[in-house]
Amino acid sequence: MTRSNTIVLVVDDKPAVAELLKFSLHEDEWIWHSVPSLAQAWDFIGRERPELLLQESMLRQEGGMRLLARLRGDHRLRERPVILLAADCAEGERAVSEPAPAPAPEFIPQPLDDGLASRVLRSGRLVLDPLSCSVRVGSHKVEVRHAEYRLLRFLLCHPGQVFSRAQLLAHLWETPDTLDQRTVDVHVLRLRKALGRAKSLIKTVRGAGYMLSPT
Repeated sequence: MTRSNTIVLVVDDKPAVAELLKFSLHEDEWIWHSVPSLAQAWDFIGRERPELLLQESMLRQEGGMRLLARLRGDHRLRERPVILLAADCAEGERAVSEPAPAPAPEFIPQPLDDGLASRVLRSGRLVLDPLSCSVRVGSHKVEVRHAEYRLLRFLLCHPGQVFSRAQLLAHLWETPDTLDQRTVDVHVLRLRKALGRAKSLIKTVRGAGYMLSPT
């Protein structure tokens, strides 16, 4: 992929992430394009045939793995190299049925919006390390489920900001329209229970939603 005018397509619905990737992976001969949805990505691929695709594995509002499955099912496109931007560490998100001999997609951790992919997130004694996908309260390691981990990381990235149940569903779940908003309440309850003494950091704002208390 060293020839001039290499076309690279970024599929991510967060413009800041797309720009960060362009900056971090800059090559003079690469022509960068970015689109926010799977439909636009497929349209672009049909027209331009990019040599490399970088795709968010879990696009909000869409099943991010669908595009990969569609590429692998097309004999004209199945050899295209794909790098999946994995925002989370659950192995279940990385499994996809692919017809052989299509190359397996590579995974790289998706950068946080501020560009510091390895930044440890803190709030008082609460610490979340995105590289090891671990949560600690002081020196005590906290065991949290995948959904609660994602919820906590999202709130830690936006301290002091109130999010409604609908907003949290839209940001953190692939099919928010099929879920009851009380789903969020269940995961907040589980997260608070897991955090123990640090549970008071997750605040309920009556009539509005939830927030992580800034320290």
